[in-house]
Amino acid sequence: MPLVRSVSLGVWVGVGSRDESPELAGASHFLEHLLFKGTPRRSALDISAAIEAVGGDINAFTTKEYTCYYARVLDADLPLAADVLTDVVGAALLRAQDVESERGVILEEIAMTEDDPGDLVHEEFSLALWGDTPLGRPIAGSAESVRALTREQIAEHYRGHYTGPNLVVAAAGNLRHEHVVELVWAGFERVARDAHSHLTLEPGRSPLVSRAELDAAAGPAPLTLAPAVRLLGKKTEQAHLVLGTPGVTRLDDRRWALGVLAAVLGGGMSSRLFQEVREKRGLAYSVYSFATQFTDSGAFGVYAGCQPKKLREVLSLCREEIGKAAADGISEGELALGIGQLRGGTVLGLEDTGSRMSRLGKSELVYGQHLSVDYVLERMGSVTMDEVRQVAAELLATAPATAVVGPYENVEDFA
Repeated sequence: MPLVRSVSLGVWVGVGSRDESPELAGASHFLEHLLFKGTPRRSALDISAAIEAVGGDINAFTTKEYTCYYARVLDADLPLAADVLTDVVGAALLRAQDVESERGVILEEIAMTEDDPGDLVHEEFSLALWGDTPLGRPIAGSAESVRALTREQIAEHYRGHYTGPNLVVAAAGNLRHEHVVELVWAGFERVARDAHSHLTLEPGRSPLVSRAELDAAAGPAPLTLAPAVRLLGKKTEQAHLVLGTPGVTRLDDRRWALGVLAAVLGGGMSSRLFQEVREKRGLAYSVYSFATQFTDSGAFGVYAGCQPKKLREVLSLCREEIGKAAADGISEGELALGIGQLRGGTVLGLEDTGSRMSRLGKSELVYGQHLSVDYVLERMGSVTMDEVRQVAAELLATAPATAVVGPYENVEDFA
């Protein structure tokens, strides 16, 4: 991207919360925290100060299927970002005292989520849809699992997953590809030479393996879809609802039509749910639909937040709109609107280096293929009424999973 003066660099690791046993629940997220606590070359302060001293940002996030460590800096500071990120990812010390101090931080993060019913209802929805499986459990684990994790368990998780074949490096901005390759290899080779490091690399050979290939090699994951109704009674000023069904997998060709359906049903102010729930009746401030895809599963859902006394009416309207879409599909006008929304959002979402870097990293790690923006726009534009009608009938007519967080006692009221 030669017209910008910045670079976003990310190291993507093919491990997330769904790769954890119940005893290791939260280990991937725990590692995300610990890797910033120090290496043989840098203290925790050195890591953050190095990037912040040049006006950059450094951070990380964990999902159910991957973890990402990233930095955004001026183009001239790319060598620094590459050196810091390769050091952080490949040579973390994981000291016992850091494990204990960060354990408290993570428990506070879990408590913060428990105090945010808007986030909590989505975790309850995952449990309602997938049950007590790796996909159903929270990414950060539970307070109980985090308290029980030992330094040895976390270190073994690190050594087992943070290896050359499981790493992808992506970059976008004012850069040269060859220069990025040189910096990344130099950084990881420096780490691999350290006696402390577990990292091994094979120069001259591409170490990249897609998440899909990793999962295929490991065999199918035991996954039980168990749509249920979950109620978490809390004294909140606003009730929170998520209603949804199993969706499609990440590489399912129906994902294009499902994206259009999600846009029409609850993707913006002109969507069906926004118009019916908020504009016409004033029942909720926030109402939207979403689609989530994983390697071997997916979800399609609707969220709404409203006053507790209005929740049953909102739930009824959401079910009604889902039922209409399942039975009748969408109109020609809605098809054009949904396609336009997806195409415009895709292009506008790629205006900065961070989003471009993320697209490259995920394409390599979890998709195993790079689809050009032109192809994506063309495929979105080719979605037909029949495709949307078929995916709506297949997915939305199934038994829904429901999650509610609010001041209620009887779960049967929402069945």
